[in-house]
Amino acid sequence: MYDLVIVESPAKAKTIGKYLGDGYRIEASMGHLRDLPKNEMGVDIGSDFEPMYRPIEGKETIIGALKNAAKGSRQVFLATDPDREGEAISWHLKELLGLDDSKAKRVTFNEITKHVVLDSIKNPRAIDANLVDAQQARRVLDRLVGYKLSPLLWRRIKSGLSAGRVQSVAVRMAVDRENEIRAFTPEEYWSIDIDVARGGAHQAAEAKDRFTAGYFAPEGQKKTALKSREDVDLVLEVLERARLDVARVGHAEKRRQPAPPFITSTLQQEASRRLGMGARRAMTTAQALYEGVDVSGLGQTGLITYMRTDSLRLSDEAVDAARKLIVKRYGKEYLPAQKRVFKSKSQAQDAHEAIRPADAELTPERLKSDLTSDQYRLYKMIWERFIACQMENAVYDTLTIDVRADGGGEAHIFRANHTAVVFAGYTAVYEEGRDDDKENGETGAALPDLREGEPLVRLDTRPSQHFTKPPARYSEATLIKAMEEQGIGRPSTYAPTVSHIVDREYLVKESGHLRPTPLGEVVTGLMVE
Repeated sequence: MYDLVIVESPAKAKTIGKYLGDGYRIEASMGHLRDLPKNEMGVDIGSDFEPMYRPIEGKETIIGALKNAAKGSRQVFLATDPDREGEAISWHLKELLGLDDSKAKRVTFNEITKHVVLDSIKNPRAIDANLVDAQQARRVLDRLVGYKLSPLLWRRIKSGLSAGRVQSVAVRMAVDRENEIRAFTPEEYWSIDIDVARGGAHQAAEAKDRFTAGYFAPEGQKKTALKSREDVDLVLEVLERARLDVARVGHAEKRRQPAPPFITSTLQQEASRRLGMGARRAMTTAQALYEGVDVSGLGQTGLITYMRTDSLRLSDEAVDAARKLIVKRYGKEYLPAQKRVFKSKSQAQDAHEAIRPADAELTPERLKSDLTSDQYRLYKMIWERFIACQMENAVYDTLTIDVRADGGGEAHIFRANHTAVVFAGYTAVYEEGRDDDKENGETGAALPDLREGEPLVRLDTRPSQHFTKPPARYSEATLIKAMEEQGIGRPSTYAPTVSHIVDREYLVKESGHLRPTPLGEVVTGLMVE
């Protein structure tokens, strides 16, 4: 006799099998085996929205093999993924295989490591009916929305189109952004940069004595925009007769905290920004890292925690391991006195930990030869972000020099800034990407050591005309971020939603951005109507 363990994939089965050893038989269901029928609504609206499940076509062989395996077993451990979808798959397996409550045991693994797998098998639970009902409610809503709206699109536009509970909202967001871009009216504005040097210097002044300052405002006023050539000419007139000196020298210390560990949405956003990896590709790669990779000297090993999560929670054990590694690898000065704790958003389900390495000691360089290029790059990013989130703040010194151009009765201020890294802190390991491409760390050219009141000489003046730009089209990263902020979809749906609306040609990718197609705009117009 044996105990049967059912997981979703062969890779996960191989990893778990290594830890459980003899007495267990591990089988893979290859995902869902039962679902609503494809060719009809599959929901009895008149009978309290009762779903009508059917075995999925083409899965008969797998279902038969699992039934036979279950008959010969003492217990059946349903070890599908630790989320709503995984809970529903376990429930469907229990129903399909005819298992009673005494034989069916539910186990979940936040990470597929030996101690977690063995501990979960020792402490099984019943299937969580609330999680199953939550998944069923979402599934029924999918049908009610999709199967009622899609035929409308077929009648009014063309057959084969689809509408959906989440996808249609995501397409509308992209269409609304496109309409903003079309309606945008550029506004003119100007900048004036002046090259200056210490008083008495000339065009050949040494580089260390020269710097550039940009127009800020009339003296004594807040930052002022130059909106026309006429505004610029008035400032240039003052400059022509003005004496220049240093109005103010200011130093400020800034401390920047590390970003929290990854959740699903931020992992997808950062994979897009830093790695050029679409959401679907990033999640497929993360799934492989979670389920297990053959590591030299260790065998099949799960490398990260579960990757569908909206929680920033980290286990004490994982944080302690990170803190030890920080001291050993980077030094005591990089370790904050207290552990960092990150608070999840109020609407987060908080079912799992944040995404982190299963073992912080498995560094990216240790695993590089065992991973594919995508796996290595994604694991490296997850590992670095996790270690960095427990490190000291980065410290910067910001130097500001205000240059006064005094034209006799009228004066204007030009400002120069320089930010330098005083202590790298967490940035020695990782810096979060930015959607607006602004650089982190050191900015602006180095500035000379000046004193207030010190005279300056103007070397060159460069007025420039600019126009405001329309909002940018969404990228995969910014669309997922916007969906998350507006509460549209869940961690498990971001990647498939974006992929689906591109595959359906409602949106098209152009230079890293998502542009609505004419089809997407027509469909959205009809949906809004």
